[in-house]
Amino acid sequence: MTAAYFVTGTDTEVGKTTIAAGLLHAARLAGLSTAAAKPVASGCEITAEGLRNSDALALLGECTLPLRYEQVNPLAFEPAIAPHLAAREAGVELTVTSLAEPVRQVLALQAQFSLVEGAGGWRVPLAGDETLSDLAIELGLPVILVVGVRLGCINHALLSAEAIERDGLRLAGWVANIVDPATSRLQENLATLNERLEAPCLGRVPRLPTASPAAVARYLDLAPLKILPLRT
Repeated sequence: MTAAYFVTGTDTEVGKTTIAAGLLHAARLAGLSTAAAKPVASGCEITAEGLRNSDALALLGECTLPLRYEQVNPLAFEPAIAPHLAAREAGVELTVTSLAEPVRQVLALQAQFSLVEGAGGWRVPLAGDETLSDLAIELGLPVILVVGVRLGCINHALLSAEAIERDGLRLAGWVANIVDPATSRLQENLATLNERLEAPCLGRVPRLPTASPAAVARYLDLAPLKILPLRT
């Protein structure tokens, strides 16, 4: 059995990679093979091996299949700006077609649990009229939404969920990543999200001193995705 999901967030800087790496780690602990792709990344560092993105490296570190960096992150740009602007400055046309083919190659490896991580939120622009959500539509993947829990998160989460559904994709689950522990009425906000998002919550991740994949995985539950083998 194989399962693949597109990971998006309610905004930028909500911990998509932190949660995605934690989900991959949880899958590994459950005995599943894992693979991941972050097809486009900006804010990369120049290294002896080429441009490298810390988020893509974090995902690669949780893949059990022998993937090369370029397979996980085929399009990397140095400036820490919106991907379509970084691509334009580099003279690269950032299209769904240019992103979909390398992702399909990773998915074709048929890991038991694969994640494709987007950039920013659901409507991040690509070239022309395309957006990153069009990539998820092209791939036909169910979506996992990372909700950055802070002031305003309910509105952002519900709008994102509505857009995902309107685009014809299934919201498979969501994760509450508590980026601001000082959020007023935190528990009430979490309860409202749980009531209004029509998908299972895969976990509530507190603000951690060290948000390693292993530490994050402790707060995540893959069972609602119904992908884990039955225990006898």
